Amino acid sequence: MINLVWLVPLFPLIGFLINGLVRNVLPKGLVGFIGSFSVLLSFCVSVGIFVELNNSDVKSFIIPLFDWIQVGSLSIPFSFQVDPLSSLMLLIVTGIGFLIHVYSIGYMHSDAGFAKFFSYLNLFVFFMLLLVLGSNYVVMFIGWEGVGLCSYLLIGFWFTNSSYASAAKKAFVMNRIGDLGFLIAVFLIYSTFGSVEFSNIFPQAANFTDAYLRLPGMKLGILTAITLLLFVGATGKSAQIPLFTWLPDAMAGPTPVSALIHAATMVTAGIYMIARSNVLFTLAPLTLDVVAIIGLATAILAATIALTQTDIKKVLAYSTVSQLGYMFLGLGVGAYTGAFFHLITHAFFKALLFLGAGSVIHAMSNEQDMRSMGGLKKKLPITFLTMLVGTIAIAGLPPFSGFFSKDEILAHVYEHNKVLWAIGVIGAMFTAFYMLRMLFLTFYGNFRGTIEQESHLHESPKSMTIPLIVLAILSIIGGFIGIPEVLGGKHWLAEFLTPVFSPSYAITTTPVMDHATEYTLMVVSIVGVLLAITIAYLRYIKRKHVPVSGESVERGFLAKLSYHKYYIDELYDALIGRPLNALSRFFYKIMDKSIIDGLVNGSGKAAVETSKGFRLLQTGNIGFYIFMMVFGVIALLVYGYYYGFIIFD
Repeated sequence: MINLVWLVPLFPLIGFLINGLVRNVLPKGLVGFIGSFSVLLSFCVSVGIFVELNNSDVKSFIIPLFDWIQVGSLSIPFSFQVDPLSSLMLLIVTGIGFLIHVYSIGYMHSDAGFAKFFSYLNLFVFFMLLLVLGSNYVVMFIGWEGVGLCSYLLIGFWFTNSSYASAAKKAFVMNRIGDLGFLIAVFLIYSTFGSVEFSNIFPQAANFTDAYLRLPGMKLGILTAITLLLFVGATGKSAQIPLFTWLPDAMAGPTPVSALIHAATMVTAGIYMIARSNVLFTLAPLTLDVVAIIGLATAILAATIALTQTDIKKVLAYSTVSQLGYMFLGLGVGAYTGAFFHLITHAFFKALLFLGAGSVIHAMSNEQDMRSMGGLKKKLPITFLTMLVGTIAIAGLPPFSGFFSKDEILAHVYEHNKVLWAIGVIGAMFTAFYMLRMLFLTFYGNFRGTIEQESHLHESPKSMTIPLIVLAILSIIGGFIGIPEVLGGKHWLAEFLTPVFSPSYAITTTPVMDHATEYTLMVVSIVGVLLAITIAYLRYIKRKHVPVSGESVERGFLAKLSYHKYYIDELYDALIGRPLNALSRFFYKIMDKSIIDGLVNGSGKAAVETSKGFRLLQTGNIGFYIFMMVFGVIALLVYGYYYGFIIFD
């Protein structure tokens, strides 16, 4: 089955081509079936690959497809790598991708661009699978750029709305900034190791004597430079400081797009890339420190913004940014398994929460403001119960999946730096508070919407609720793949990923924490989460508090900063947007209009005016023509005589 891995990306590509080329002919039912079934076929092949790999003694396979780039000594094959890391990513991308496709059949059924939407979804999955399966950085980069393109198409799917189109452009441009760092890193990798293949680079790096790049005023280790540039790429795709503001704006796309981007695909690309490059990052401790600090800062910043947001999708968007920050924090302290574990569990409960939010929005006639909701748990029982599961999971209460993955990250952070751990626990409390706040404002209390909205309230169709139920089950049991030994479990995930994160050619050490400390950390984490939940309950259930409406309402200083997202977008606009616009206007008025247009238009005007002068010579008078002919003949004779005299003298 492993040799058939090329079928995994091929099926979504075929779905894209069929739905894209004949979308105006096929009925919606067939379009939805083709789009969903193509991803289901990929999932089935991925399951077969996973089973075969799990039962095999060999844990890494390179599947060459064809010779691609052959220029001198540069040889880059188009090949796939199947190992524990990529096989798990295949299951996540195709499994959750299939559920989102099924959900989209119900959610987008009345949209005029139904077939186009499914073709874009299939193309998105195709490029994400290329990113995951590539055996070298160049094939990975193709998928990397591809998901960036598809995110632009999907975020701006309703492009007739100018704000949605602007959100798509913002996502595209900010990702290009990060992608430049990734591309430079690939050039530096090739110049250092003579290859872009993972199987060639990582063994060399493990025995590499670091050289230095001499920069103005400093020298920087090559491995540090490579990993920092790779991290720049990761900050773009996975929305970390300073390139994170595009992700909340990506909510402009349809809700299934939000689930696909935020849960299983695009935003996890940066995490996957660093996890794949773990050997390089382990050898660059300075970069790891940067990754940890940026990750934690992003987690806290996004969590504090989520505390005051009133758009249900915006709360989940900042939650995604925050949880990605925790994953980077785990990567930064060397907890590669813990970070990837959280990637898996986050894919379950965040896809569930976004699709649940879509179900609420669907019932509320496209209303997204939680201040206009309330009391929905009786009208939307399945949506409520599944979102309750997702909320508990992301809050980190046992035995739900988020508890195990979050606890593993925080335990490694505690060993690395206790201050970072304390801040991380506070961030986890923020997570529990704003998620319960969202749940209480949406499903409890009295309905605060219009009478017309209330009359249309109904549970979503089965095509939408069945994926919610499946994701809720995964959010409950997903953490059992990594039960810590202290709780009497077996960390299957850590064992399965050992060939990737602890290869034989790399020197790795795994510190062992005593059980008493582990129990203490768990208790502190659980108590902190319960305290945050209690505060949310007292505020939004007992006191029935509803956030104030309107921009002119007086808020406290910190609340105002949080509500306005710390004015970061305004800061970027002042520092970058406005100066660039002013420079553009200068070049337009001075260089383009005055100089370039002046030269071009001046040449045209000169030709026109000259032609006007010559036109006067054409009078139509025969006598004048005879006179000019005689004059010309005489002039030619004089000219010939004069020069002839000189020549033959």
